[in-house]
Amino acid sequence: MAVQPNRFTPTGAVMDKVRGMLANTSIMVTGGTGSFGNAFIRLLLRVAKPRRVIIFSRDELKQFEMQNHPDLKDHDELRYFIGDVRDQARLETAMRDVDYVVHAAALKQVMAAEYNPFECIRTNVHGAENVVRASINVGIKAVVALSTDKAVNPINLYGASKLASDKIFVAGNYVTGKQTTKFSVVRYGNVAGSRGSVLPFFRTLIANGAKKLPITDARMTRFWITLEEGCDFVLTSLGAMEGGEVFVPKIPSLRMVDLATAMAPQLPHDIVGIRPGEKLHEALISDNDGRNTLDRGNYFIIEPDFARVLRPRDYQAGGKRVADDFAYTSDKNSEWLDVASTTRLLKSGVF
Repeated sequence: MAVQPNRFTPTGAVMDKVRGMLANTSIMVTGGTGSFGNAFIRLLLRVAKPRRVIIFSRDELKQFEMQNHPDLKDHDELRYFIGDVRDQARLETAMRDVDYVVHAAALKQVMAAEYNPFECIRTNVHGAENVVRASINVGIKAVVALSTDKAVNPINLYGASKLASDKIFVAGNYVTGKQTTKFSVVRYGNVAGSRGSVLPFFRTLIANGAKKLPITDARMTRFWITLEEGCDFVLTSLGAMEGGEVFVPKIPSLRMVDLATAMAPQLPHDIVGIRPGEKLHEALISDNDGRNTLDRGNYFIIEPDFARVLRPRDYQAGGKRVADDFAYTSDKNSEWLDVASTTRLLKSGVF
């Protein structure tokens, strides 16, 4: 089954709510020079008409490139802050007069995290804590933090650090005191075409005349989402959040052998074995979270455990409860991309 592009684009009343909520506001994106940040900021400028958008990151070269990009250089509402989420004081300075924060900054490479564990923890865990504390201290209205399928039943440090980050943001709703800051999480799978994805890796190998493509295991599956879909879903989630939820989109699965075949049907595959910290299949919702999960049509919401304590009525209206033992995993998904549909997406530029 082929994935439908832009399935998460806010429309109708949802778009009206998002536009009304974000119009003439100030929004900060941590990790704003990354793949997601670049695309999300363009989306904000196109549909939300904010007064100010702050790009917060630690890479001056990437900020310089964004400032001088033809699509962005004439947007006076853009502000660029050099800073690191490890530095709470710098976060608080950047967050002055900010209404909303999208937290995308993280160390995301599995092997880099395994070899640099202290750095991974400082950015992904301590950085999450700093964002929560700074947001409460300056009175941010709402924060959405980006997560990953690797945070579910993690077996590597990157996944474990993002699980800790998810817990920190959900628990942030406990400690706001008199402040009204809300925190929620958006969790999805591999982003097609993002830096670090297998797609550009395979493309480089093919362009350099590779004789075969490396596959870790012929059975391996992954969830896939396009960058545009991911940005749209974050925007929709920002408009729908009440605080404490984990938003999970319904997205297709893809076998890695099918991706390799679609990209280079003439090349054989070299089975190289699963790397340290790598799973055969990924999960976006574990069976332990089934009892707190609502089906909202094209996405799920995992309610926080404290939802029924703080809000005795239904936490999110319009959701259908899934079975208590429900799990959402890439190998048992109901929607799949095969070789033909993946080839079409590659040719169309969606992937």
